[in-house]
Amino acid sequence: MIMTTVPIKGVVSSDDDAEVYEFFGYSTVTPSAVKDALSTANGQNIVAEINSPGGDVFAGSEIYTALKNYTGNVEVDIVGLAASAASVIAMAGDTIKISPTAQLMIHRASTVSQGNADDLSSDLQGLNSTDQSIANVYVQRTGLDPQTVMQMMAKETYINAKDAVEQGFADEMMFDDQPAKVTNMLSPVMLSNQAISKIKSLLTKVKEKPKETNSQTSDQLRSHKLAILFKKEGN
Repeated sequence: MIMTTVPIKGVVSSDDDAEVYEFFGYSTVTPSAVKDALSTANGQNIVAEINSPGGDVFAGSEIYTALKNYTGNVEVDIVGLAASAASVIAMAGDTIKISPTAQLMIHRASTVSQGNADDLSSDLQGLNSTDQSIANVYVQRTGLDPQTVMQMMAKETYINAKDAVEQGFADEMMFDDQPAKVTNMLSPVMLSNQAISKIKSLLTKVKEKPKETNSQTSDQLRSHKLAILFKKEGN
């Protein structure tokens, strides 16, 4: 049976922000990219292969929904890390398999807030609502008690392959008859809205200016990239 692989690799990003992460050399997965892959698969069974540190919660929700709505069978293979928004995407599989060296990570949503008390109160309400919607996905998949899931999220819980199967986050372990090898993982840095806005502005200038004037703007881009990477600007 022909199965199409849909890669869920790198930072989960909105379509608008993807070019900023790619500017810094990070791979991304966006709702549009996944929808295009599903359209190409045209109803054939697919394998969504996940190795992602997560990212934008609403982009993750859009990808999760697209996979759930897909007409063909969706097998999810967690081959590395399925963290944060990527762990939500993983729950969209009709069947979820996990490599013995892979992990899931679930935690509460976070944001950067500024403004007055009303602004902060609104952000707090939004975060609590987001946590509840994410928890509902885990509860629906695993059958675990909602309070248990919320406690796991509050502790930022890493779940290895064995525990993922036992707790219902995955259906089976891949290569179950082979010994597991332990590896280290390093997640890429998530960029703040402020850093993304700065780079977007500069990228727009590069696209709009004539080629002969792009050299100076490109130098500015490199300078801003280094400043953000070394935390000399907001990130």
